[in-house]
Amino acid sequence: MKCGSCVQAVEKLLKNHPNISNASVNLVTKTAFIEVKEPNISLSDVIQTLASKGFPSRERVYQTIGNNADSEINENWNLWNKWRQLIIATSLLILSVMGHLVEGQQLSFPLIGSLPFHAALATFALLGPGKSILKAGLKSASTLTPTMDTLVSLGVLSAYLASIIALIWPKVGWPCFFNEPVMLLGFVLLGRFLEERARVKTGTALKELAKLQPETANLILDNNEIRQIRIGALRPGEKIQLLAGDRIPIDGLVIKGNSAIDVSSLTGESLPLEAKPGIELPSGSLNLESTITLEVKRIGSETAIAKIISLVEEAQARKAPIQGLADKVAGIFCYGVTTLSLMTFLFWWQIGTRIWPEVLEVSNKGFMQSHHVHNHLMNTPQTPIGLSFQLSIAVLVVACPCALGLATPTVITVASGEAAKRGWLFKGGDVIEMASKISQIIFDKTGTLTIGRPLVVGSWEHKDSTRNMMLKVAASIEQDSRHPLAKAITQEAHKKEIKLEKVSTSTTYAGKGLAGKINNLEGLIRVGTPEWIKSEGIEWDEMSEKNLKLSKRKAQSIIAVALEKKLLGFFLIDDQLRKDALLSINKLRSRGFSLSLFSGDRDSAVLSLGEKLGFTEQQIEWQMLPSDKLNKLNLLKTNGLVAMIGDGINDAPALAAADLGVAIGTGTQIAQDSADLVLLGENLEALPNALQLSKQAMLKIKQNLAWAFGYNLIALPVAAGLLLPSFGLLLSPPLAALLMALSSISVVFNALSLKSK
Repeated sequence: MKCGSCVQAVEKLLKNHPNISNASVNLVTKTAFIEVKEPNISLSDVIQTLASKGFPSRERVYQTIGNNADSEINENWNLWNKWRQLIIATSLLILSVMGHLVEGQQLSFPLIGSLPFHAALATFALLGPGKSILKAGLKSASTLTPTMDTLVSLGVLSAYLASIIALIWPKVGWPCFFNEPVMLLGFVLLGRFLEERARVKTGTALKELAKLQPETANLILDNNEIRQIRIGALRPGEKIQLLAGDRIPIDGLVIKGNSAIDVSSLTGESLPLEAKPGIELPSGSLNLESTITLEVKRIGSETAIAKIISLVEEAQARKAPIQGLADKVAGIFCYGVTTLSLMTFLFWWQIGTRIWPEVLEVSNKGFMQSHHVHNHLMNTPQTPIGLSFQLSIAVLVVACPCALGLATPTVITVASGEAAKRGWLFKGGDVIEMASKISQIIFDKTGTLTIGRPLVVGSWEHKDSTRNMMLKVAASIEQDSRHPLAKAITQEAHKKEIKLEKVSTSTTYAGKGLAGKINNLEGLIRVGTPEWIKSEGIEWDEMSEKNLKLSKRKAQSIIAVALEKKLLGFFLIDDQLRKDALLSINKLRSRGFSLSLFSGDRDSAVLSLGEKLGFTEQQIEWQMLPSDKLNKLNLLKTNGLVAMIGDGINDAPALAAADLGVAIGTGTQIAQDSADLVLLGENLEALPNALQLSKQAMLKIKQNLAWAFGYNLIALPVAAGLLLPSFGLLLSPPLAALLMALSSISVVFNALSLKSK
């Protein structure tokens, strides 16, 4: 595929196939993402159809090894092939220029200055570096699916055939254009080579992600021998050894050792993850400190890094709606240009040169014109048919559906790749476009603005007690409990490095608390709600009651601790605000977003959090069921496009219904599946940054489309000779080819500038 009309042709062929329901084609990555009506169907007839129409294809097979060597070899070969063609074409171009200098008596090489020499150069250019372009262009023309190659082929062959006729039958009075095929092909191939180099750079972010997965792993055999094997040979349940400095090749569970793991390549998190037995580690992350042993959980396409790469590739294939306009225009563009070229030829041949006969004199002085030094072939400086040929060829060559076809996919490819490097997964070009238009944002509370797990945020101790004693007693009793509040207390004890005692007896009172005894301490310990502790006859004085009321204003949950009949104190437990929540909220407010806070929690906890983050009471909703969130969201949609940010199962309906569903990567799988944008890791500041990237990407797309449309709007009339009568300005075919190449290159480099932002 070379241009937007190629994309349109391939999509049309795919969508017309009886087993394909939808197809999206990407010019930059040269891939087609298809949705089939029946699973496991053979694509051989689809591939055969595409090949017969001039688009040789193959089915993409997932590589278990991230470093796809075949793809890289193929890419390098394409680049080398274009480089080789360019070298040959440039050599021919230099010889052609030398021939002109000899004709102008500025060099003395009689053989080079002859007309047969120029004819031989043009013939060699067509059969050598230009052969693939001519072959593809003529095949596309014969199947009525014209492409950029068709336009170049028609221009080059018209010039060549007219020149051959003029050489064989001088009496026709036509000029010779033997320099045109040589120069046209030289500039077209220069543009293709530079474009290919730039195109390779657009996929570097995805390649960097793929390189995070190593090719080998250290397998631990049954006799504890270590053997290095390929990643593809690993099976779930096997054990591998990971040394300090190694990349993790699979998704695995730590079963031995402790280390720090750098997950920044996947999530953007700067702080390392603490790896210890029981912790699952994603593929692609880096072991920083010491040797650990992993049990293989997921391999190949099931690993975290493979799913991210797959998601990004799918995103690059899914088009933004704005691209539809460019593709439709590019699809009919070639027909329009061919018609304009024919009309230009007929007009200047039969009408234009009779109305303005002076243009025949002016056109002889243009840039890189025909071989008028060969005056022995012609009686006048220029002929009507010679001028007509030049202008019609320039129209064919200057047209640039390449720029139209590249305008959107280059930006989408760069933007989605760069976002993935930072841990932001857009699920399509359409998602990037939607993200740029959002005006309202709804936040879920738990797990989104907060970290999603309860922690001890404070305590009150009775005058005869201490905090460490309370922690030791409470955590010892709670150490085997799975209740989230019990985990908060035991986690706090571990943090303070308090040694826990063994439990001798323990009884659970559902919804109330725990009672039991521990070694080395006499008396019954009770840990639970203040109401239950009071009901058990524990001493509860006025000071205890006063501090209980104060504590309820500061935290969502209060856990009291008592020994026998004496109150030791109570812990304040709450879900903590994400460290960057306030910064992220303020960034979004400063950019003009309307913000709301939804939660299923009780009013006091939600209002308290909302106050910290600057929400007004009108922007906050509490004690909401999933259906309530959905109804309220649909109401807000009447005021503009809405994004919903959530992480739990209860957020899934609202995430799916929102114009843009955003899931925090630490949340549930169903939330991530329902969302359009997934922010990996725990960094909430990724949200305003991802939305900003989407706006920058759309700006680049609009710039590219404006340039592509504007270029053709100006270049085509100039090429058709609009300025020739009034200003004597003529756009020669070689200059037209150079402008066409620069147009495509400028679009790709504009997209690449996103990387520096």
